Amino acid sequence: MIALHSLPVTSSIDPTISCSRCPAKCCRLEVMLITDTGVPERFIEVDQWGSETMARLDDGWCAALDRDSMSCSIYANRPFICREFAMGGPECQDERAV
Repeated sequence: MIALHSLPVTSSIDPTISCSRCPAKCCRLEVMLITDTGVPERFIEVDQWGSETMARLDDGWCAALDRDSMSCSIYANRPFICREFAMGGPECQDERAV
């Protein structure tokens, strides 16, 4: 068992960033489905090689993004990659800078 005090501190997280105050820029990224999290079939696209990705609408946004609230409509079943994309983390900061 690892003691919590021995875990590295992630100083690259920006605590001022909140998904509730973001235009959901990460929801324009291509999201590969690499694990089964229960994403509803209507939000899955399959390419010519059989790889599954989150469907995107003509405007480039993820099909699961609720455009009124700018939040994920399938949050409890969101893809693994979305779960790993840390709010305020380095990848988040990079996308917000674009």
